Amino acid sequence: MAGLRYAAIRGMFELLWATRLSALLRATSRARGIIFTLHRVLPDDPDDFSPNAILQVKPDFLDFVIRRIRELGFEIVDMGEAVRRIESDFPEKRFVVLTFDDAYRDNFKYALPILRRHQAPFTLYVPTALVDGVGEVWWQALEDIIARQDALAVEIDGETTIVPSATLAEKQTAYDEIYHQMRIMPEPARVALIRDLATKYGYDLEAQCRSLIMDWSALKTFAREQLCTLGAHTVHHYELAKLPAEQAHAEIEQSLKVLEAQFGKRPLHLSYPIGGTASAGPREYAMAKDLGLLSAVTTLPGGLHRHHRNALTALPRVSLNGNFQARRYVDVYGSPAVFTLLGR
Repeated sequence: MAGLRYAAIRGMFELLWATRLSALLRATSRARGIIFTLHRVLPDDPDDFSPNAILQVKPDFLDFVIRRIRELGFEIVDMGEAVRRIESDFPEKRFVVLTFDDAYRDNFKYALPILRRHQAPFTLYVPTALVDGVGEVWWQALEDIIARQDALAVEIDGETTIVPSATLAEKQTAYDEIYHQMRIMPEPARVALIRDLATKYGYDLEAQCRSLIMDWSALKTFAREQLCTLGAHTVHHYELAKLPAEQAHAEIEQSLKVLEAQFGKRPLHLSYPIGGTASAGPREYAMAKDLGLLSAVTTLPGGLHRHHRNALTALPRVSLNGNFQARRYVDVYGSPAVFTLLGR
């Protein structure tokens, strides 16, 4: 299913670029700006089995995005300036916000030099337990475990299923099926499942977390960069909508307190983990507002319009998807109306 969806999106991108319809939509759109979502920045090609390759772009693609988006007439601003422009009574220059989720170490090594060279402001959303090295980067762990095994014994609700994973096709099917189950089960069950799989197949979740995510020392060095705005990404990167209200509220509030203790300043911006409709909704949007946050971002696609001044804790974003790194696609990415239509 994912393959068919991506094929359809690729076809749409090609059509919009080839017909120059993306340029027409950009010229006629009333959108004030776009928030881009990024995760990892890595120079190497992903392996043949890499379901999480959608979360990584190459450094040269990031470099091109920054240059091209400015050529298209956008100014790159931080989240605070974005909010000001959304709230403004008068149209101003169109803007882009670059946001990075999860605090991956490769952001420091590969993304930061590019951002510095272009003097491009950005926001980094930090899940504090992952920086502590005690959270689970479970989506990558699942990929790694499947990549190493010819079959997996998966126990859900007391029943064990043997899932074949010897061939590339079997691995992809195994990932899709187990990932789907993990997304629909309660968070405690998901945590228990990934820990069970890690134990069965000799996978060190804490070592993986420490290798992928910045620790506090690296994060503090990263955050001293004047271009950087730190935002919260909860404590454990749980899907908030799947938690009891008290726990969801604590996930946001505690992350704000930890970041304030570490950096001497309470963050004003939040990214909801995973960020789709199953992960955050009106209840979470209200929590973010009640906690005094200036903005909070989803992963729902769309451009930013004046009406978002009334929904600053439910802002849409456009994912710079690792499967769509053709340079011609950047002109489509720079057409917020395309993604507003997709969001509808």
